[in-house]
Amino acid sequence: MTLAVLHLPAEWQARFGADEFGSAVTIGNFDGVHLGHREILRRLVEKARREKLRATVVTFNPHPLRILRPNDAPALLATLDQRLAMLESCGLDATLVLPFDAELARLSAREFVEQIILGTLRTRAILVGNNFRFGHRGAGDVALLRQFGEEFGFEVECIDPVVCRGEVVSSTAIRRAVSEGRLIDAGRFLGRPYSLAGEVQPGTGQGRRFVVPTLNLRTAQELLPKTGVYATEVSVNGRKYRAATNVGMRPTFDGKGPTVESFLFDFDEQIVSGPLEVSFWARLRDEMKFSGPEALRAQIEIDAGRARRFFRLLDRVGLRRQTA
Repeated sequence: MTLAVLHLPAEWQARFGADEFGSAVTIGNFDGVHLGHREILRRLVEKARREKLRATVVTFNPHPLRILRPNDAPALLATLDQRLAMLESCGLDATLVLPFDAELARLSAREFVEQIILGTLRTRAILVGNNFRFGHRGAGDVALLRQFGEEFGFEVECIDPVVCRGEVVSSTAIRRAVSEGRLIDAGRFLGRPYSLAGEVQPGTGQGRRFVVPTLNLRTAQELLPKTGVYATEVSVNGRKYRAATNVGMRPTFDGKGPTVESFLFDFDEQIVSGPLEVSFWARLRDEMKFSGPEALRAQIEIDAGRARRFFRLLDRVGLRRQTA
């Protein structure tokens, strides 16, 4: 099923205003679409199918903090396009991506319910997490939403958070894990490895000439893992290769800006453009400056060996399944 993506209440009315279906709705930023989000979405889709409702997500672009408190806005785990692709994979029917601006921020909790929840979506049921807030200055909470539900005739269901190894799964916890280089933890919370997607960025050619051939990633994603070397999987030309990836400044070559540079195993093609995705499984070491290309090449061989051993262990114990 293709996800219908609408951006304004008027677009929603033009698309769905004449049909008879009400909506089962959840509301949030859904950055990363992690295990906690997926539990809400799973329950939402089940309820929508059971009660013949449209399974709908209301989300925002940009992140509300970009407008309300720009200095506090987090580096996001995923772009809007990536978020929408992940939402579509959950079996939803529609997403209303509201442009978050000063006008939307000024809506009171009641106005948000009357104009968006009821007036636009014709909502029959809302599923949210227990920390859900809405309306001007976040004045609305789950208790107030239930009061509105009783007043206007829609059901409210509060979904308990997902706990993984004693920690509540949240976008904040994942950002912290990625920033600290704890990519195994991030993968457990996401239910998949943390990934950066974008395009092949042509390099200077120093790596291929002096060390080993690599692919550089240009990405619009905001959150890079902590600088260092990682065991990764790289998707390029429709195939996936295991790799060792350096995130950092390339100090041996006096790099001037952050790079994501991957040495793919069993790969000898020369690619200078096209889509590229790097999935991070585990951190191997800190980034280091070496005396020259020979010392760097020797260390890359060590890193590759460690990454290969990690993936052999991964295959043996079935860690892929354990992250889900």
